Amino acid sequence: MDSFRSALAATGTRPDALAVPVDRAAVIAPFAEAERLAVHTIGADLLQDIDTPTRSTVSMDARGVGSVAEAAALAAAGPGARIVVARVISSDRMATCAIAQGPES
Repeated sequence: MDSFRSALAATGTRPDALAVPVDRAAVIAPFAEAERLAVHTIGADLLQDIDTPTRSTVSMDARGVGSVAEAAALAAAGPGARIVVARVISSDRMATCAIAQGPES
């Protein structure tokens, strides 16, 4: 997934896990397994309550949130988390990736 690789290159660090909406978990599972990363599923209701640094009209229309990738990353990283890499869109525009860091990290 090129958006994941681009996000990693931006930070120079590797995340502990991937966070995805519940309905996308099966799609990301093979990639997560290959990368040896846990998958945290985030309910749609949690995503909608998160203010994201970037805004996509497609995401707002489909999910009611500015960026699904950023909202999922923030939700998984916990209260007080911050975005360290804003959403990166894959070259085929089928996936996005963002990296968040919790306050203890």
